[in-house]
Amino acid sequence: MSDARSIRVFQAPNLDFARNDDDDTRSTYIRMKNFWLVKQEPSSYSWSDFVAEGQTSWTGVRNYAARNNLRRMEKNDEVLFYHSGEDKAVVGIAKVIRTAYRDSTAKEGDWSTVDLAPVKPLRRPVTLREIKSHSRLTGIPLVRQSRLSVMPLAESAFREIVKMGAK
Repeated sequence: MSDARSIRVFQAPNLDFARNDDDDTRSTYIRMKNFWLVKQEPSSYSWSDFVAEGQTSWTGVRNYAARNNLRRMEKNDEVLFYHSGEDKAVVGIAKVIRTAYRDSTAKEGDWSTVDLAPVKPLRRPVTLREIKSHSRLTGIPLVRQSRLSVMPLAESAFREIVKMGAK
């Protein structure tokens, strides 16, 4: 048995895991963080409102794909906060502080919510126009499925948008 440890990363359906091999008989599985983007009309609930409240329950999602994305969120996943409507820009970073539970604002149906907390604003907003013109971001759901309000992002896309907002 070797003292060296190896880490193998593999993709399971909808989940990323890292396997830490201590020896030939034991393995420890660690869930990798996921990355998301949520959209909100700033006239209804802006980044400033979010920061002032300190956290929020992301209620009112009534699209099945977006609901399923909420249900895939895990505690401490990172989330980009996007202003839709006139602004059309990523304005801040949030994190998931409570995983999916029943949305009490739903009068009927099987709808979910998660709790989010603001982490930090971007130094400057990253506009949809900038994102669309960036060659490494043209395939992200924000560009391909523009009406979806909760969407997954690859870590590389998340980091690229954050980097753009830091300039």
